[in-house]
Amino acid sequence: MAEKETRNKPKDVVEAIPEEIVILESDGEVAEQLEELEIASEPGRELSKEEKEEEKRQKSIAAWEPKTKLGRDVKSGKETDIDKVLSTRKKILESEIVDKLLPTETDLILIGQAKGKFGGGKRRAWRQTQKKTKEGNVLTFSSMAVVGDRKGHIGVGYGKSKETLPAREKAIRQAKLSIIKVRRGYETAESGENEPHTIPFKVHGKCGSVKIMLLPAPRGTGLVIGDECKKVLRLVGIKDIYGVTRGQSRTTFNLIKACIDALNKTNEEII
Repeated sequence: MAEKETRNKPKDVVEAIPEEIVILESDGEVAEQLEELEIASEPGRELSKEEKEEEKRQKSIAAWEPKTKLGRDVKSGKETDIDKVLSTRKKILESEIVDKLLPTETDLILIGQAKGKFGGGKRRAWRQTQKKTKEGNVLTFSSMAVVGDRKGHIGVGYGKSKETLPAREKAIRQAKLSIIKVRRGYETAESGENEPHTIPFKVHGKCGSVKIMLLPAPRGTGLVIGDECKKVLRLVGIKDIYGVTRGQSRTTFNLIKACIDALNKTNEEII
């Protein structure tokens, strides 16, 4: 009896192997299939944030049906340069145009404030407002997003909705539609082999009561400016700069718009 049991064991093992693997055994592909199964079953193997954003971008481009002439030209491959689109002042009315031509990164500006004692709390990305009606309090959330590629392109958008996530999506879409080209340069004359690290000359920007002045800085200085403006400058691709602000700079919304106004003036010619 013991001999029969030992003889039957290999047959039981063969029967326990999945049918697909047994079929592939003759072709010598078992090792590859098992390796794929092990990789797929690895614990904690999740996509990173950048990979998820890239996957989402590719899906939106694949499902995109252009409605404008510029959109059709971009999807068909006739238009491949975003700088040419911006220089000819063509109106961008579809956010997928920017998704197709630029690998962008996104960040949220902290324009809101969490509830806290004596009206002070931690800064947050959503600004909450209320409207008194007969039905009760109607909440509205606002957000501000900045989009850039770290190579001289930047856009800022504002979105408002009754929920937080739709407000963020509106802000990101608006930021892509309002993207601009920023001219970068060097603090001193350098060879063109090095990547530009600052702005080419002093510029001023204004929005409301907020005034901002940006000045070129030598290599290694860093971003000597407020934290929220640092988010904008990093996504532009500027590494060294000095900044001076005046007015109600705690109004983050106006501060960011003033910073964009100053960066947009880098394209002007010096007379």
